Amino acid sequence: MWNATVLSLFPEMFPGTLAFSIAGKALVNNLWSLNTINIRDFSNDKNGKVDDVPFGGSHGMVLKPEVLDTALKSVIDYDGPRIYLSPRGRKFDQSFAKDLSKEKGVVFICGRYEGVDERFLTHNDIQEVSVGDYVLSGGEIGAQLIMDATIRLLPNVIGNSQGLVEESFEGNLLEYPLYTQPRVWNGIEVPEVLLSGDHKKIEIWKIKMSEKITKLKRPDLWSKYIKS
Repeated sequence: MWNATVLSLFPEMFPGTLAFSIAGKALVNNLWSLNTINIRDFSNDKNGKVDDVPFGGSHGMVLKPEVLDTALKSVIDYDGPRIYLSPRGRKFDQSFAKDLSKEKGVVFICGRYEGVDERFLTHNDIQEVSVGDYVLSGGEIGAQLIMDATIRLLPNVIGNSQGLVEESFEGNLLEYPLYTQPRVWNGIEVPEVLLSGDHKKIEIWKIKMSEKITKLKRPDLWSKYIKS
């Protein structure tokens, strides 16, 4: 079973969105598990203090290294990479999600305030990961994003595995347009080829549309696709 462990000052934020739909059903069916650890429980301060002002002067507060280190040691027996959500980390993508889905699990460290003491990251060889070029209030939402993208790739989570092969970013292409009933809506008709029953023609149409959309909307992906 793939196990997600989350170190956070707000463990009550989990499972959050992961309690619903595909991830939620998979959690109920024991296809993955979730453990939440409250970082504040490992404070050595009588008032539960976990942060302090940064040396050198700056705004905000920094999570203390000894508190985080003790919290991390509490899950030392848990398998998988240790990930700290950070804007300066490796950018998360579909390929990364596939790699994580092959692990036995992941330990997520969710920062808050201004960030965490650098010594904690270097001492524990923590992998920094970014979910995009923007700043969030904490790592919890980013951790849920990574978990959702990874969980849906686990065995038996999605019934029709073929659907995963045809999704966006597979083979560096965006997904082709999708249509359903009614056949005509607001004067716009479903492409005739999709109604033809000719599977070969439909497959060719899907590839051509994926190429067209990728070239138009994501030239960066298109360049990778052409090279491959």
